[in-house]
Amino acid sequence: MKKAFLTLALLLATLAGSLDLLAADAAPTPPPAEPNVEQRLSDLEAYVNNVGRAADTAANNVTSKIAAPGPGHNAWMMTSAALVLFMTLPGLALFYGGLVRRKNVLSVLAQCLGIAGLVAILWWVCGYSFVFADGAGPVIGDLKKFAFLRGVDGAPNTNYAYWVSHNVFSMYQLMFAIITPALIIGAIAERMKFSAILLFVAIWMFVVYFPLAHMVWGINGLMNGVWNADAKIKAIDFAGGTVVHMSSGWSALILCMFLGKRLGFGKEPMPPHSMVLCMVGTGMLWVGWYGFNAGSAVAADVVAANAFTTTTLATAVASFVWAMAEYVLKGKPSILGFCSGAVAGLVVVTPACGFIDTTGAMIIGLAAGLIPFFACYKLKQWLGYDDALDTFGVHAVGGTLGAFLTGILATPAVNSNLNTNLKDIVGKTLWIHQLSAIGITILLAVVATALIAWLIKVTIGLRVDEEVETVGLDLTEHGEEGYTGAFGGSVHGTLSGERKPVLAPVGQAVRKPV
Repeated sequence: MKKAFLTLALLLATLAGSLDLLAADAAPTPPPAEPNVEQRLSDLEAYVNNVGRAADTAANNVTSKIAAPGPGHNAWMMTSAALVLFMTLPGLALFYGGLVRRKNVLSVLAQCLGIAGLVAILWWVCGYSFVFADGAGPVIGDLKKFAFLRGVDGAPNTNYAYWVSHNVFSMYQLMFAIITPALIIGAIAERMKFSAILLFVAIWMFVVYFPLAHMVWGINGLMNGVWNADAKIKAIDFAGGTVVHMSSGWSALILCMFLGKRLGFGKEPMPPHSMVLCMVGTGMLWVGWYGFNAGSAVAADVVAANAFTTTTLATAVASFVWAMAEYVLKGKPSILGFCSGAVAGLVVVTPACGFIDTTGAMIIGLAAGLIPFFACYKLKQWLGYDDALDTFGVHAVGGTLGAFLTGILATPAVNSNLNTNLKDIVGKTLWIHQLSAIGITILLAVVATALIAWLIKVTIGLRVDEEVETVGLDLTEHGEEGYTGAFGGSVHGTLSGERKPVLAPVGQAVRKPV
């Protein structure tokens, strides 16, 4: 019996030793080692040069002393996001608001505010995920991965930025999503129902903006030539020539045609009610556009610096050239001409700003000052459409022009990312891919807008009735007025509190239904 116990004890001891060995084998790997001086310097170089770190990869098995994200790049992107929002609120609101008649100024401001809130909700629910989640198809994005911004936190999403927080990147891109449909309201100003605008924008974002932004900027998008090696169309768009300006501009043309002309269009003058507001709004747009263009580098680096420089030159040249064209043809350079030229320059340089040098910027500025001017001055008159604030002439024509010129003028000398997947076509056949992207953008915007406009027209209706349009959208749609008193007011209160329209001040004719 003793021998049996001894034998059993030996077996148990052996088994225990074996289990200890197994436990030792299964023990977790030791924590990453502290980086040495060389690895820490490598991290600093990566941060300054806006490239990925090597010191904290699995192969090196070391930690990083620079906690992601990088504070400088993050600060620039938060500033850029605020600048892009500043373009819409209050920049675009004041620019468009000054160009309409005074009885409709608040309607434009309300439309900008309403679109900002609506798009922010859609972006949170699934819009951001649709556009920027990886693993989706080249055309239709993933609605679930980042739905409700789950997983969008302070760590970088290295598909798009090494040193910028994911949540900051998502908010920056939200500002683009806000301003794009807001641009459309310039073509349909003074006559479209507020409810119809909100419904149109909600549908349009899912049918046009989200798919197009995914195709152009999504990491595996169909037309992301810079970063997607498998892109079928190797196009480039630095800051939104196709995604923002072409999509909104071509959609604006179709929508204004569905709406029809304003009452009295072509029969009575409809001058801007405040060129002061227009000029202030233009200045805000120009300043905010630095966040739009230079911010699209998604870093405070040399590419952002180049985009900042080319944006400045192209905008200044286009503003001057447009006004000088007026000087030659009309005898007077107008404030509206300077403002329109500045916006046209900003639009045309947008897709190119991070890919062109200063010579290219000057060429774009000259083209932007002449071709959109022609579209607004002659094409609109020849074709007879009522694009109230020239959204088509500036954004559709300008965006299309910019997308094409980008394919001609882009150079890897200012942006080495062009050598990643495009070195064999830059300066050669890139313009052909740009034409393909232009065609897809126009087709999507035109067909989708026509279908959405028809659907809304046969359901809730697109346009206000003649009485509402005559009185003005401020009072009838929003119950407020932009100006009160004898100088600017168009309504007076009664003893009962009811506000009724009265004669406008001298120089402002009240429109009669036709």
